Amino acid sequence: MKEKHLRIRSRQNSFPAALKTAGFTLLEVLVALVIIAVALAAATRASQLATDSALVMKQRLIGGWVAQNHLAELRLAQPQQFPSVGIRTDNVTQAGLQFTWQETVSETPNSAFRRVEVKVFAGGKTDYAVATLVGFLSNIK
Repeated sequence: MKEKHLRIRSRQNSFPAALKTAGFTLLEVLVALVIIAVALAAATRASQLATDSALVMKQRLIGGWVAQNHLAELRLAQPQQFPSVGIRTDNVTQAGLQFTWQETVSETPNSAFRRVEVKVFAGGKTDYAVATLVGFLSNIK
């Protein structure tokens, strides 16, 4: 019986040292997975920020168009009606997005002119203006 036991031991000792150390330990694999997970999370966050930034830039661009369009409408209607002092708001859809504009008409030192400030808000939220435009209208004929 002792001979069989010795033979088995001698077979185990006959394996080359390279085969015993080949491969990665569980700890090394787990560390590599943690590094990959952190890198992927950072990449996902970066792409999300880029997407959010693109949406904000789109809202600002189109909001500027809304403000310019509204001021142009006031200038075109100006010979018939001079805007009265006050605040008006309305909703408009531009390029498939909803916007709310707020027009503030105020007096100037010269009674023949009015200062018009148009603020544009995205999505009905009036806490942050995506665009602001100031213009002057005259009542000179």
